[in-house]
Amino acid sequence: MADRRVTASGKDKDGDITKLCNSGEPWSPRPKADAIRDIENKTHSYYVDRAGHRTDVHVVNEGGKKYLRTTADKTSKNNLDNLPDC
Repeated sequence: MADRRVTASGKDKDGDITKLCNSGEPWSPRPKADAIRDIENKTHSYYVDRAGHRTDVHVVNEGGKKYLRTTADKTSKNNLDNLPDC
């Protein structure tokens, strides 16, 4: 399993994450459905590292719909919503 650093995220008009990105990486951009499959199958993991603080990206199932989210912690700088657009 490869760790993939996420530096940007794509969002739709509602603010939902649609893709994960890291410019220059061969896997980027990675559509949400593919990233969810990677995480659930343990093929790849994704994480955000802001100011030396790593937080993992997880799959959350709410109301039968799957979403990508970072682990909740003391900072919002590493939230997928707050990353630059890609």
